[in-house]
Amino acid sequence: MATTDTLVAQGAPSSGDPLFQPLQLGHLTLKNRIMSTSHASGMDDNGMPAVRYQRYHEEKARGGLALTMFGGSSNVAPDSPSVFDQLRVDTDDVIPHLQQFSDRIHAHNTALMCQITHLGRRGDATNDHWLPTIAPSAIRETLHRSIPREMDEYDINRVVKSFGLAAKRCYEGGLDGVETLAGAHLIGQFFSPDTNQRTDKFGGSLENRVRFALMVYEEMRRQVGTKFLLGIRMSMFENRGGLSRDDALAIVELLQREGAIDFLNVVFGRMDTELSLAEYNMPGMSQPLAPFLDQVRDVKQIAKVPVFHAARIIDIATARHAIRENLLDMVAMTRAHIADPQLVNKIKRGEEDRIRPCFGASHCMHKKPSCIHNVSTGRETELPQVLTRITTPAKKVVVVGGGPAGLEAARVAAERGHIVTVLEAAAKLGGQLLLACKATWRRDIISVVDWRVSELEHLQVTIMLNCYAEAPEVEALDPDVVIIATGGLPNTGAIKGAELAISSWDVLGGDVQMADTALVYDGTGRHEAVSCAEYMATNGSRVTLATIDDRPAAELGYAERPVYRKQLYKQNVTVLPDLALTSIEADGNRLKAIFRNDLTDVLVEHITDQVVIEQGTKPMDELFHQLKSQSSNQGATDIEALLALQPQPQANTGYSLHRIGDAISSRSLHAALLDAFRIAAAI
Repeated sequence: MATTDTLVAQGAPSSGDPLFQPLQLGHLTLKNRIMSTSHASGMDDNGMPAVRYQRYHEEKARGGLALTMFGGSSNVAPDSPSVFDQLRVDTDDVIPHLQQFSDRIHAHNTALMCQITHLGRRGDATNDHWLPTIAPSAIRETLHRSIPREMDEYDINRVVKSFGLAAKRCYEGGLDGVETLAGAHLIGQFFSPDTNQRTDKFGGSLENRVRFALMVYEEMRRQVGTKFLLGIRMSMFENRGGLSRDDALAIVELLQREGAIDFLNVVFGRMDTELSLAEYNMPGMSQPLAPFLDQVRDVKQIAKVPVFHAARIIDIATARHAIRENLLDMVAMTRAHIADPQLVNKIKRGEEDRIRPCFGASHCMHKKPSCIHNVSTGRETELPQVLTRITTPAKKVVVVGGGPAGLEAARVAAERGHIVTVLEAAAKLGGQLLLACKATWRRDIISVVDWRVSELEHLQVTIMLNCYAEAPEVEALDPDVVIIATGGLPNTGAIKGAELAISSWDVLGGDVQMADTALVYDGTGRHEAVSCAEYMATNGSRVTLATIDDRPAAELGYAERPVYRKQLYKQNVTVLPDLALTSIEADGNRLKAIFRNDLTDVLVEHITDQVVIEQGTKPMDELFHQLKSQSSNQGATDIEALLALQPQPQANTGYSLHRIGDAISSRSLHAALLDAFRIAAAI
């Protein structure tokens, strides 16, 4: 059972910072006003929160926050299937894991809560036990495609009991509380007139639509007693119909009047389409910062219980403002903690400027829970979040290339205590990200570069710009380790007539004038081609986007794909799927692009003024091959040592040579940074 009654502030600043004022939450005193909300991290072991899952949250507790919530959408019953790697709290098997988890987090003076739920129609009848999904009414969900059956009173009573038993397991596991997820899940499906069209005592009037929730909370309270916190995470309006703002506020007042909840966790929007998730419920880089604070203020004015809120509150100034102005009681910086679990400790130390920024890339939602530029997150049992200084003599490390991978390798090596020099051929650091940030809604990705440049200044790393290094320049620095991070160049592959085309680099870099009509060919399904197509259309070109895949941006996650598709629609970009570009030829003063339909093998021709080819990059590795024969390891990186974060095998003389990122092969930003970290952290 829960034993942590007081989690007092320790080492909090004495400046009266509102973020470090304690909060009374029922019987519990939280040490500050910063928390992380529940999310499905995808780190479960057969539905259980084992050590890997626990360590991910423990790093946040080590970092100083007051409350970490886990188990996004933890299932309370067998007919609530695991469709996005959730935990299971419908079995007593979870209790020992929760007890270990609670001990681990409470040791850091941090509170721990779980989110429990029944997915209702948001489930998938072809997962887990292949049971039919259930809902207040038999109305299909768009995103997960389920057609549920309408619940009868037996189902209602069964699920109510399941919620109670799940809460009891959390109580016996030593947690401090639970919340239910009402937004678009079963409880919320009863709330919303879009999904509840019943005519019995559970449908129609607001009071009837709340009846199921009140039964759930009455049963949970009966199972756990009074010294265990019960909250609800609910949407305060559902865009495109659904639950209205006025009804949501009335539901809050009714839940409070009945004494059902100890806290209210406020979100907005629907969860039944990709676009609603990306723009409302879990807004990413395409949306403004902290978009719902004004609406949260309205909730706070009627709330008699503490109010939590998370939605793109990613910087400390906004978080501090939200608490100071009494807009909410606990500011949830969930994705900000994925980017930097040490966030609170850095505030305490007066190092706000050294917090690794979250900028809403949503990589953590696509490749759970890894941050696009913190490769240790989600790998806490393998990679450290806080680097330790070496106790052996420092080595001279030369990094060639000032793109993201090179900057990360330099940062990590310098943080460890080595003497680092960065050689960059261009006049400015940043590499390909200097182009990526030209895209209209992805400009904040430059934070990856800006933070690392700032860190290198703090660490006093030597940076040499406009330095196109060749072997003699590198060897003159007498290095112990050379890391090649020279990136790549646009790859046109085996396309006949490719010399008539340009690349996305040419367009985004401003090296060519955009034509009246353009065809952008996407051979990767990544950001580059769709970003280029959107950029060109925004700047006046009539654009056609052809892709080898069955849809644009096929390699991206659900938080990015709909944003791109929406922008392409708005800019009247024509999308041609399933086409492989085979050749380009002149057609008068225009160009003819010839494609093969990937499904039918039929050839398709397209006449345009300009062809842009995007097929990733090919390594720019000439320097690597110049240095290879003189290096002590012949340029070979030992994979086993790399994965174990162990030092690379080292000969007695000469420098070891490694290459990372696109200098090896065309991959993602996260992959390049992971290369850099693994090599540099083990030097």
